[in-house]
Amino acid sequence: MLDTAAICLVVTALLAYLNQRFIRLPTAIGVMAAALALSLALLGLDAVGLLENVRSYEESLLRSIDFSDVLLQGMLSLLLFAGALHVDLSRLRSYRWQILGLAVVGTVLSTLVVGFALWLALPWVGLSLGLLPCLLFGALISPTDPIAVLGILRSAGAPEDVEIVIAGESLFNDGVGVVLFALLLGMLASGDTPSLAGAATLLLREAVGGVLLGLALGYATFRLLRSIDQYQVEVLLTLAAVVGGYALAGHLHVSGPLAMVVAGLLIGNHGRALAMSDVTRHHVDLFWELVDEILNAVLFVLIGLEVVVIRFADGLAGAVVLALAVVLGARWLTVGLPVTLWPSGFRLPRGAGHVLTWGGLRGGISVALALSLPEGTVREVLVPLTYSIVVFSVLVQGLTIGRVVRETVCKPALAD
Repeated sequence: MLDTAAICLVVTALLAYLNQRFIRLPTAIGVMAAALALSLALLGLDAVGLLENVRSYEESLLRSIDFSDVLLQGMLSLLLFAGALHVDLSRLRSYRWQILGLAVVGTVLSTLVVGFALWLALPWVGLSLGLLPCLLFGALISPTDPIAVLGILRSAGAPEDVEIVIAGESLFNDGVGVVLFALLLGMLASGDTPSLAGAATLLLREAVGGVLLGLALGYATFRLLRSIDQYQVEVLLTLAAVVGGYALAGHLHVSGPLAMVVAGLLIGNHGRALAMSDVTRHHVDLFWELVDEILNAVLFVLIGLEVVVIRFADGLAGAVVLALAVVLGARWLTVGLPVTLWPSGFRLPRGAGHVLTWGGLRGGISVALALSLPEGTVREVLVPLTYSIVVFSVLVQGLTIGRVVRETVCKPALAD
């Protein structure tokens, strides 16, 4: 395990260096593109009989890593907490209903739209999946990943209100998507279909329980931080709250992602303002910024490398194109269209619907959920579909979102 972790860190550091030195893309996008190019090059060399041992070693290394377990049980809690820690709660509160609607209602509707559309359309390309597997795909592909896009939005001069809505939606819809996925996966495994009331009760228990646990964790940590002034111990307390709190959420069967977001918001706002000295605040911020950057770099490198262990069956190219169109269409219907049709309700500038649609990047959580599926036909179809959409999302949407911002939000604003 130590050797595997060492190799992952060394590869990530080297690719991050190459990106910073020569490619100069945003870190998450750059290291993923470099890792993907490296893996594809090894696959090509292996196909012509060169460097077969290197390619085989990479494949065996990746198979020894449970990507789903590493992300969902390891990285996710730290990443969500770090992301929430630096979100301004007062700004978030001013858009709370818009964010809540997009994160909860939007994610549920997106799951349904993607699931039913794919179920009806896959036979057009010679594939057939049941409705429940298609809904599973909808649940795992609907959560968005804010990590790669926020820096680009800032560099493109995106308005702060658009930034806060995208960040808030992404932080909360991860938790909603994971709960929906777990519910649907349980139905697929058991063969039982719970009643609408039962499903709603389970969803509510997971979500509300996660929020309440996050409030309790955040408040308890706040009180501990307020009672001392030693930054080494206070950094350790925040780390313990995240790791211990996420483990506790699993035992209590409530949403760990939502608990981490709520705890991060509470500690990052009230904790930083009322319970930390300037020295402690500096070190806590620096620690979690480094954790965020390092884990995201490792995560996107792993996503890029994973291409060598994902099997793309013959005839899936048409399904990939179809699924990509369905996912983007669902994003527009459930997020972009409401924002465009009701600008006064969302209080966002003209063109924000296009930014929210194109800026809804998919990331590691979608890949992790797909890889957690049991072996079988469903997994063989959904894993390559998910991986292809995530790669397109990060590389194509991530690299062009800046232009979308400039041409749909900034330019009209300047014209006014």
